[in-house]
Amino acid sequence: MSNEGARARMGSDADQSGVVLRDTASSAAMPAAKADAFEVAHELHYTWRYASSRPDLRQLYEKSKDLNWNARTQFSWATNVDPESELISDAFNPIFGTDVWRKLDPKREIPKLRQHLTSYVLSNFLHGEQGALLATSQIVACAPTMDAKMYAAAQVFDEARHVEAYERYLREKVELTYPISPHLREILDTILRDSRWDMKYLGMQILVEGVALGAFGMIHETAREPLIKDITKMIMQDEARHVAFGVLSLKDHYKDMPASELRDREDFILVGSRLLWDRFLAQEVWAHVGLPQRECEEAAEKSQMLAIFRRLLFSKIVPNVKRLGLLTPYVRKGFEELDVLEYETWEPSA
Repeated sequence: MSNEGARARMGSDADQSGVVLRDTASSAAMPAAKADAFEVAHELHYTWRYASSRPDLRQLYEKSKDLNWNARTQFSWATNVDPESELISDAFNPIFGTDVWRKLDPKREIPKLRQHLTSYVLSNFLHGEQGALLATSQIVACAPTMDAKMYAAAQVFDEARHVEAYERYLREKVELTYPISPHLREILDTILRDSRWDMKYLGMQILVEGVALGAFGMIHETAREPLIKDITKMIMQDEARHVAFGVLSLKDHYKDMPASELRDREDFILVGSRLLWDRFLAQEVWAHVGLPQRECEEAAEKSQMLAIFRRLLFSKIVPNVKRLGLLTPYVRKGFEELDVLEYETWEPSA
């Protein structure tokens, strides 16, 4: 398809790839993709000791109750939002400042690209929150202590309201929803299928939530639109507890683990980190907006701004992996390749 033909599609209400746009005439959302189903298996732990054995986790549970909020009443949903305005900073666009960006029509192409890029970023936050909802519900079942089960149950509710908030913002304000990034889908599927309780913590609480917390922080600091700024602020407060939950729960767990089992966790950290690293390239956006795919991908890979952005995303992961004793020489080498070892001296969560 020519660039002109693809650009003509940008104003349509839907395309054939799973991108969902709002029908602005009727204000009704087009039907989303059908539910996906696949089999999972995980350990289930009853515990008959109901008294607290982990006061640090019980304190986190109490804090979660104290800081509860309602997505329906917390935010000013009547706020007017122009979906083609700079809702999040253009600097987060992987091709911002490149030759491709400079060629774009500032009145027609850049506004539409802003809408698509904002939708891509927030849609994957939405999908990630659903993944966290499912993974944490599994942690309720497989966590070995009552304190962990109670906190995980509180986190399930957190994730539900995160899904509610992002879905409503995308539907009502951005008027466009993207399908899940294949990179994000792969790591979520791996976490949900793994039967071991610690791998669910490691994958969701340390890796996925860690990257999300870094991304939310940057978006909150730079967002131009007040409603998404407020939503991000509240979700960040929850996510900080979620990451702390993972660090506290896995503390000392890997100290005496056999080398063969430890290597499995090391591989998972490196593969998961690479998937999370690649998910912010926005490969799925360029074809939708009629831009040359290969040229955009090459520009994104060379972008200094994107390189800084992606490194900052690991500012929570690296110190937490080190805190857990998993910054082994093998993992260190992988983090060196991503150029994120500068964060190993930062304070871990919890």
